[in-house]
Amino acid sequence: MAEVRIRPAVRGDLPRLTEIYNYYVVNTPITFDLEPFAVEDRGRWFEEHAGTRRHRMFVAEDAGRVAGYAYAGSFHDRAAYDTSVATSIYCALEAKGRGIGTMLYRALFDAIKSEDINRLMAGITLPNEASVAIHRKFGFTPVGVFSECGRKFGKYWDVMWMERPLRLSGE
Repeated sequence: MAEVRIRPAVRGDLPRLTEIYNYYVVNTPITFDLEPFAVEDRGRWFEEHAGTRRHRMFVAEDAGRVAGYAYAGSFHDRAAYDTSVATSIYCALEAKGRGIGTMLYRALFDAIKSEDINRLMAGITLPNEASVAIHRKFGFTPVGVFSECGRKFGKYWDVMWMERPLRLSGE
C-alpha cells in the first residue's frame, strides 16, 4: 500500500468528501439521506464537523487523493448532550479493506482525547459487519437497536447504536 497520510480536513476537500458520501447515498442504506448532495449544499455540514476542538474531521490522503474521512460531531442539539459526540467514517469504495478507517479513527480519537467529552456514539444501519467490527475494535459496545426506523430503497432498516467512553480503561 502506498503511504497514506492522515491530516485535518480542509475546505478544499469538500468536493471529494461529497463524492465519497454521495456513493453511499445512492447505492447503500448506510446513510438515510435519500438524494445526493451538491458540493455547495455541504458547506454548513463541513463547518460543523471540521473544527479544532471536540468536533473534528480528518481525511486519509492516498497518492494525493482523499480516500476517506472520519469525524466527530454533535450528537444532539440540546446543551446537556454537549459532552457526547457522534462519530463516523466513510471510505471511498476503492479504499475499503485497506485499514484506512482504522488509521482515521486512531487519529480522530487521539486528537479529541483531551476534550471535554464523556461519550462517543455511533449509529450503524444493519447489516453492516465492517462498521460494527471497526467500532468494536475501538471499544464501542452495542447499547440498542432501533428496529425498522428508516425507509430506503423500499425497505425498512434497523439501526444499532454503539457507544464508548472517550477514555477507555488502561488508556
